[in-house]
Amino acid sequence: MPRTHARAAIRARTMTSQTLWMMFLTLGAMLVGVAAYAQEGKIIRSHGYSFYGDLKYPADYSHFDYVNPDAPKGGEISISTLGTFDSMNPYSRKGRGGALSTTMYESLLGEGVGGETAPADVYGEGYCLLCESLEYPESKDWVIFHMRKDATFSTGDPVTAHDIVFSHNLLLDQGLKSYGDAVRKRIPKVEALDDYTVKFYFTPGISRRSLIEQVGGVPAWSKKWFDETGARLDESRLMTSPGSGPYMIDTVDVNRRIVYKRNPDYWGADLPFNVGRNNFDTIRVEYFGDENSAFEAFKAGEYTFRAEGSSKQWASAYDFPKVDAGYVVKEEIADGSPPAPSGIVFNLGREVLQDKRVREAVALGFNFEWTNESLQYGLFKPRASYIQDTPLMASGRPQGMELALLEKLGDVVPAEMLTEDAVVPHSSDPSRLLDRRNLRRAMKLLDDAGWAVGTDGKRYDASGKPLRLTFLLNSSGSPTLSAIMENFMSNLTNMGIDAVLEKVDSSQYTARERDRDYDLIYGNYPAFLGTGTGLAQFFGSEAASYSLFNPAGLASPMVDAIIEVSLAAQTRDEEHASLIALDRALRHEFIMIPTWYNDSFWTAYYDQYEHPETQPAYALGYLDFWWYNADKAAALRAAGALR
Repeated sequence: MPRTHARAAIRARTMTSQTLWMMFLTLGAMLVGVAAYAQEGKIIRSHGYSFYGDLKYPADYSHFDYVNPDAPKGGEISISTLGTFDSMNPYSRKGRGGALSTTMYESLLGEGVGGETAPADVYGEGYCLLCESLEYPESKDWVIFHMRKDATFSTGDPVTAHDIVFSHNLLLDQGLKSYGDAVRKRIPKVEALDDYTVKFYFTPGISRRSLIEQVGGVPAWSKKWFDETGARLDESRLMTSPGSGPYMIDTVDVNRRIVYKRNPDYWGADLPFNVGRNNFDTIRVEYFGDENSAFEAFKAGEYTFRAEGSSKQWASAYDFPKVDAGYVVKEEIADGSPPAPSGIVFNLGREVLQDKRVREAVALGFNFEWTNESLQYGLFKPRASYIQDTPLMASGRPQGMELALLEKLGDVVPAEMLTEDAVVPHSSDPSRLLDRRNLRRAMKLLDDAGWAVGTDGKRYDASGKPLRLTFLLNSSGSPTLSAIMENFMSNLTNMGIDAVLEKVDSSQYTARERDRDYDLIYGNYPAFLGTGTGLAQFFGSEAASYSLFNPAGLASPMVDAIIEVSLAAQTRDEEHASLIALDRALRHEFIMIPTWYNDSFWTAYYDQYEHPETQPAYALGYLDFWWYNADKAAALRAAGALR
């Protein structure tokens, strides 16, 4: 329409029609807003987050209950690790990342040094660190984080919403494929509303579980640094981007040691979140080729804190003079977390192991009772559950809400799961390695599975293919673990299986573990006390063929269905019933041979460290909230116990 005609048409309209039109537009906008509000519900603004909205610590908390708010700052804690490293970028599949190489980076919702939970006395709660508050609707369709304007990287550059957007997208584009595939489906959009406000949008129609925790836990990287250097997240490199955390890299000596030092200009030192935490001036990590050399170095004082993992060492090796003199403290500390579901993991990608009868037969070759008494000094307990010794552990037959849940899932749940007790490990004769009763059971299972015994005593299928299984083991690991697996493989040989224990160095082990190049491996899955989208990454079918988080390659319609029900739970009772069902289902699927667990931390350290009298349930925290006593350290040096 020509401009002159348009002006004439406008002038021809009366004021009344213009007013009515504006009222209509305004009312329409109001109705749209009301509809959106009705769908989303009220807006919640908080200093922290939990799915049910309940937080232990109020907005004006001064520090976490378990820390010593007056803990002195200073000193060094030194620890050991085994193997090698050739990269300080732990987010890439390439290379072997250095120990604690994520520790420089913070997230919107904070965590402890080394990735431990913070606060360590609650489960499923996150508190603002890089953010000062977050807001979200009751529907949890999105979340907005309001960031602290004083947060800076170690370079002095501010941490902004643009860095958060960049970091989130970098993980999607250059991080692990299984992570990117899962997150893209759930979090379609992120934007910086301004320099210090970032908004994440969540996909309609999916569970809101773990979404806010997911985006709140993304490490904050410097967009400026990546732009200037051209570095990639999927490359192996020793060069590191600056972090915003309390520690920064001091020195890196490849395959020998890494030293982290406290940032003297750390922006968040006085936050309530950090009071009584991050107490050491330096954290030193010493590398060793094997367990024996690492232990001898501890005795010599080359490093000063040891989280002991060997039952043999714990039971028999701490009788050296420094322990007798009180220079080294040997202490057991209760562990309130469910033990990691560790054990001998089956690679379900191998055709031979897809037959559950074969897996059950192989499991019968593991004698926990003999192993514990003969090689582990009777210090361990047999593990059955993925959430051992918690109220969520499945026991007996399914009942109540759990039974109703399983029945509702229909045919994906095997009928026997509804009527039989939860799967528990077999028992064995502790007096002899080869339990003949279990051997007979295993032989029958293998016969039934079509693996007949040939004239040479070996097992073959109908085509003449031998039953061969290879166990991949890290040669730099515990000698006790090596001895246990050698005996386990001996029992498999007695079944007629061509069982090979393949020991490789750390770098080969890492590469083959990532490529899932094994039949059997000693590994673990995470324990769970709450539901979340992480369950699908670890136990779900979506990325089962390649996910590093799912070493068995489990792809079970039943497990998938239970996870979906769990993600949709609206009450704690529903959530708990679904997790009990998940534990029962995972045990039924039999993806690993459960081995053992310890309900305490075994610690040994030179008597210059102190920790809170009341230990929090979910973390040992020696790098996080322990502290250094300078007077005790001086006494050790004066006595010649430390250099």
